[in-house]
Amino acid sequence: MCGRFAFYSPSEATAALFGAEFSQAVLPRYNIAPTSYIAAIRKSDENSPGLAMFRWGLVPFWAKDPAIGNRMINARAETVAEKPSFRAAYRKRRCLILADGFYEWHTEGGVKIPYFISLASGEPFAFAGLWEHWQSKDTDESLQTATIVTTAANDFLSQLHNRMPIVLDPESGGRWLDGDMGMLEEAVANSPGFRAWPVDRKVNNARNEAPDLIDAVGAAIS
Repeated sequence: MCGRFAFYSPSEATAALFGAEFSQAVLPRYNIAPTSYIAAIRKSDENSPGLAMFRWGLVPFWAKDPAIGNRMINARAETVAEKPSFRAAYRKRRCLILADGFYEWHTEGGVKIPYFISLASGEPFAFAGLWEHWQSKDTDESLQTATIVTTAANDFLSQLHNRMPIVLDPESGGRWLDGDMGMLEEAVANSPGFRAWPVDRKVNNARNEAPDLIDAVGAAIS
């Protein structure tokens, strides 16, 4: 799964990398947790990519209670096309969730150690994502929410966890936004190179937010 990540690269330049129109500045974040607002790229009504902010944790349009989104931070690639919570968004409402890296916890000696994971190149990237618009039938409350699509971990990341988010580059990201129905398996097969290192356990507290959260406190894995 992917339950915590970071996005600190300049948002204007990262949006441009994925061919999106820049519309708002996004503050650097080093400890993004579920229910936070996250930066993503989606197609507009005019079919051009643009930057949007979504609450992390997808609330299906048919949901009676938006609290369901707290359990919908990830969607499994293996079932995303059929599962009722995600299938409509998979067909019609895809997005690219901008990131520089993500965290995973690995148990070592009975203790869960957080690791920060980024591309081997150090460049920003995008998670394959889905988004939804939810409107309360009883009040004026409405939400735009998103989820990250995950898959089985590759050989490198399986050292830390059995799942990983699907990471897209600008070319594959464009195909994802265009609704390509056959590209998930291809994206998984062509998973990019990663690097990972242990970080301080203060990242466990989602209220902690500082650049030093991604600093290594031990040797990187190889």
